[in-house]
Amino acid sequence: MTGPVTGGNGVPVLYSNTTFDLKAVGYRQSEYFLQGTANAYSPTAPLTADGKWTVTPSSQAPYQTRVVVNRPIDERAFNGTVVVEWLNVTGGADASPDWMHLHTELVRRGYAWVGVSAQADGLNALKTAPLGDPVRYAALAHPGDSYSYDMFSQAGRAVRDDAGQLLDGLVPQRVIAAGESQSAARLSTYLDAVHPLANVYDGFLVHSLIIPGGAPLSQSPLPDVPTPLTTRIRDDLDTPVLVVQTETDAGGLLARRPDSAVYRLWEVAGTAHFDLYGLRQGASDTGNLQTVADWFDSLRHPTNQPLPDFTCDLPINSGPQTFVLRAAMASLNRWVATGTPPAEAPRLKTNSVQPLEYAVDANGNVLGGIRTPAVDAPVAKLGGLGNGGSQACQFFGSTEPFSAEKLTALYRDHRGFVAAWNRATLSAVAAGYLLPEDAKDLLAVAAQSRFVESR
Repeated sequence: MTGPVTGGNGVPVLYSNTTFDLKAVGYRQSEYFLQGTANAYSPTAPLTADGKWTVTPSSQAPYQTRVVVNRPIDERAFNGTVVVEWLNVTGGADASPDWMHLHTELVRRGYAWVGVSAQADGLNALKTAPLGDPVRYAALAHPGDSYSYDMFSQAGRAVRDDAGQLLDGLVPQRVIAAGESQSAARLSTYLDAVHPLANVYDGFLVHSLIIPGGAPLSQSPLPDVPTPLTTRIRDDLDTPVLVVQTETDAGGLLARRPDSAVYRLWEVAGTAHFDLYGLRQGASDTGNLQTVADWFDSLRHPTNQPLPDFTCDLPINSGPQTFVLRAAMASLNRWVATGTPPAEAPRLKTNSVQPLEYAVDANGNVLGGIRTPAVDAPVAKLGGLGNGGSQACQFFGSTEPFSAEKLTALYRDHRGFVAAWNRATLSAVAAGYLLPEDAKDLLAVAAQSRFVESR
């Protein structure tokens, strides 16, 4: 390990990142280079849909990658847990969607966060102008994604073994892996193939597993080893795994498996694979009430243009995903620390899976799944499917605000709406799907609203 790195433009390159000064919330950011030799893996028997695979190291290659570290400045604020995110490369560069959605909870509880450049696309983009920093990252080298699994293992080991340097003296007690979308598919394959051998991570947050078969175990330039089209996370692990799914993640419905002593599946009603909070509001969210108020306002005034050069046919999803993910992380951390599992959750209700058709209520919101006030005291129809326009719009769902007449019919007046919203919020807290700090803000912004006619 070398670092902290200070060359080039002087700051780490990271997309889907928060934009405020971390010092304002008592954190600081640093970056390190990790260099070593990584294994690729080959199966010793055919890969089966139950995920119970046996693999063996089949080749080795040198690598040099980077990790980004966000940690509490005051070591007394550290809660002992390090979240290691497999950075997402779907956009062709390293992005940190789980840091974006989770950072409010991570900061207020004192987690450390480590983002790992595990895949070749992300690392190579770091070295290319104008989006990357060719000077800072000139020495980095990736042998190909077949080696990404062992690189991710070695990053997790570095958190434990080199904490004095990597975490500047913080002593980790728990190390939790996290990844969203393509990174979730990588984690699914990692759990089925590599985790039983490596045994590095104490828990896993698998977020938005949109690909039911996981990621390839091996790929070019090595021989292709695809996974079965539908593959479940194996049920013989002894490590806690929490899978959080949105309505968009249709492929994940095919890979459902029952909850167990070390497995939970949370499917969240009214959510999309990525949403307005992740694209716009989260970047400046320092945990203040105003951001929650902005989120609440976006339910009534959504946008189909979340970014300047990005337009969808419909206003994109303004759902409650970030709040449920925060509760998921808190539940997973408690599970790892104490053995107390998260709440079990009902599944989203479907009329059919192939083709996918959800069962919906009279307001158009999906039935079943994890319930929040956004769907149980709704002011809009929230969905994870059916948007068009730019190619990525299919992942961003939709928001359709209710008319004033519909709101009055549902709640009669402001007092009726607030009463319904409060009941739904407190019910979600009692069920374990919302945290009290977030519930307090959700109650406050509903009380401040004035869009239902008062009589």
